[in-house]
Amino acid sequence: MNTITFLRNRAINSARRIPIASNNPSFFLSPLHHHTIDLPQPRFNLHHPFRILGFHINDVSTIARAGFKFQSFSTSIETRGSENSFERIYIQGGMNVKPFTVESVHKGEENGVREEESVVEKQAWKLLKDAIVTYCGNPVGTVAANDPGDKSPLNYDQVFIRDFIPSALAFLLKGEDEIVKNFLLHTLQLQSWEKTVDCYSPGQGLMPASFKVRTVAIDGDTHEEVLDPDFGESAIGRVAPVDSGLWWIILLRAYGKITGDYSLQERVDVQTGLKMILKLCLTDGFDMFPSLLVTDGSCMIDRRMGIHGHPLEIQALFYSALRCSREILVVTDETNDLVRAINNRLSALSFHIRQYYWVDLKKMNEIYRYKTEEYSMDAINKFNIYPEQIPFWVMDWIPEKGGYLIGNLQPAHMDFRFFTLGNLWSIISSLSTQKQNESILNLIQEKWDDLVGHMPLKICYPALDNEEWRIITGSDPKNTPWSYHNGGSWPTLLWQFTLACIKMGRIELAQKAADLAEKRLPVDSWPEYYDTRSGKFIGKQARMYQTWTIAGFLTSKMLLKNPEKASMLFCEEDYDLLEYCVCGLSQKGRKKCSRIAAKSQILV
Repeated sequence: MNTITFLRNRAINSARRIPIASNNPSFFLSPLHHHTIDLPQPRFNLHHPFRILGFHINDVSTIARAGFKFQSFSTSIETRGSENSFERIYIQGGMNVKPFTVESVHKGEENGVREEESVVEKQAWKLLKDAIVTYCGNPVGTVAANDPGDKSPLNYDQVFIRDFIPSALAFLLKGEDEIVKNFLLHTLQLQSWEKTVDCYSPGQGLMPASFKVRTVAIDGDTHEEVLDPDFGESAIGRVAPVDSGLWWIILLRAYGKITGDYSLQERVDVQTGLKMILKLCLTDGFDMFPSLLVTDGSCMIDRRMGIHGHPLEIQALFYSALRCSREILVVTDETNDLVRAINNRLSALSFHIRQYYWVDLKKMNEIYRYKTEEYSMDAINKFNIYPEQIPFWVMDWIPEKGGYLIGNLQPAHMDFRFFTLGNLWSIISSLSTQKQNESILNLIQEKWDDLVGHMPLKICYPALDNEEWRIITGSDPKNTPWSYHNGGSWPTLLWQFTLACIKMGRIELAQKAADLAEKRLPVDSWPEYYDTRSGKFIGKQARMYQTWTIAGFLTSKMLLKNPEKASMLFCEEDYDLLEYCVCGLSQKGRKKCSRIAAKSQILV
């Protein structure tokens, strides 16, 4: 039986992911329309040449031009005068390709939960659907919170991009994709709106933090619904939502993977919006490092919490969005520079985070013995970290068989706090290595009482208190120790914990956390967050019936019942990104490649 026949038969009989490998070059070089493949919702586009991982492969010359060039080391999107080809996309060494996958997903029952839903799940679904917002009669998102007893909702009656992600995944896993498609397209339209704060406008690719459906009068008794976006002009502190565009890209990929409908991401307007986000993120600046530089409050932690600089959460989402973009972006002559910039940034960012953000007992002891003021190309203490800044709590807290990625890294500063979302998303996106992934989950298991306690999961650990709290938060009355962003417990993190555990084969950890949440959340009216060191009390300013608490619980339950669906949401390790360095520096020149010098220390 040849490969094509095998592919056809397996696709007809199964809706699962099917790994296919072939040693026959002609299979990879021939346009797909030369063959007949009966695939429901195929991954391949029958009207275009053969496509792998979101890229069109037109002919042999295209594959030949995909060779990796060391001198093309910029992570910017600007064209270099001497370059007329683009970096390798996924194929390396001619026909020596890795196995790829064909995905075929049926809607309806195949996307739904096969097991009987519990009473709690049925209640959660009713609450989630009650939170749906419509625009011109069509569902476009869910409000942040839908508490009938809240007389002053502030902006909790708006649709937030980051808040809608677990809602979107819950709807997609249940086979209800209309609301997700509408959300993606309407937020894309808002991207082009004018956004100005004090006569200054940010980059074109910025996505809004949230939007609200308003009814405005036109003429007399005539009214019309309009979408009113907030790009940070009304936010506390007037901070731009850096993570919104990254989450949008991640959701766009998830929509195609789960529904099997890839026509949405191939639309011209969607491709244009995707490129605008990428150009905004990949623009050259003053940075010496591949990590994104952002202000405080630009992500889930949207208040002053000392995360300005290069916070892990943004880097993990940035890496994941770049991985997703590599699959989604249609490769043309106009996007060659963008493809090159994505590949180069991915390679540099993965090395940077794995090498410099990682701490375990061995690494902590190295930092403890660091020499400072090293002026050298070969300096070990590259960021001039003073050992005296190592907090006493971390020396006693870090276990022998565990480790994590620190929260932030800047010159002479390491933020040793454990930030849950950044570490979990590093596992999900494969920003961290397999060994590091295992160590992170080992640490969570070992420090269960600290990071989970009575309610999963701590947004960060430990809390800032006393003088540190006063200086770093500005005496924020909402971020008091062990509350809200300052060590509070956020149930919405459950779905990301579940996804990371399933990827690493530690499903029992996710089930344990889900059981904890299921016992308390409906009794406590689905609060936004919990307070105290162990997460025992409902947050002092927490909104009830918080939508992403409800949706995070439902998504977690559906993934636990159908763990095979989790593979549509995470990324496996891409060894091509690790195989070559993109900087182009030789070992014989005046400057040596830091990756080569530190290669022995990288955990692969």
